[in-house]
Amino acid sequence: MISIQRLFGKEDRFFELLLASANEAHESIDFLTDILRREKEHSLNEFAAVRKKDKQITREISELLVKTFVTALEREDIEALSSALYKIPKTVEKFVERYMISTDRVASTDFTKHAAMLDEATVHVVDLIKTLKKGMDIVRVKELNDRIQQIEGDADKLMLDCLKDLYSGKYDPLDVHIISKLYDLLEKVVDRCRDVGNVATQIAYKNS
Repeated sequence: MISIQRLFGKEDRFFELLLASANEAHESIDFLTDILRREKEHSLNEFAAVRKKDKQITREISELLVKTFVTALEREDIEALSSALYKIPKTVEKFVERYMISTDRVASTDFTKHAAMLDEATVHVVDLIKTLKKGMDIVRVKELNDRIQQIEGDADKLMLDCLKDLYSGKYDPLDVHIISKLYDLLEKVVDRCRDVGNVATQIAYKNS
């Protein structure tokens, strides 16, 4: 197993920033699951603040790539992983924007299963970045990625079940349109986590 710290020193700023980005993604999901479970209210400004903070982290990574001659990972891999991480809070914010303007229409919709899947997926995302930071443990990376892929598959099945009920004809057509769009955005959030898992796994295979 390659130790990135031994090869490039303990002060590798790229991994610090990537982990910070993963933590911001997880925080956005924490806020989102609070809303979906109706446990705690959050303002749109909170989600925007997380997304902006993560955008600044992404920008710092890009600037550091320009200034750094030797990097722990290939530049393209760093950029791909950074971009994939940033898309999580960005997509979450889009969902919350739609959700908050249609609260009355979705009051009776149960999103708790979606919340559980999103929470678990982003926990694994953070663990993936921690694993890359510690070293290229391909076995552990693959385990985490496999679990994220399983969650993504379960989310697809849940989406179909929800749509089947939604399209049954017993709901107001406007409600059907609004809720189906929200389901689609939640599915995209899970897909963003899946993308991080795929990029991280490719990086691990390259460097193990």
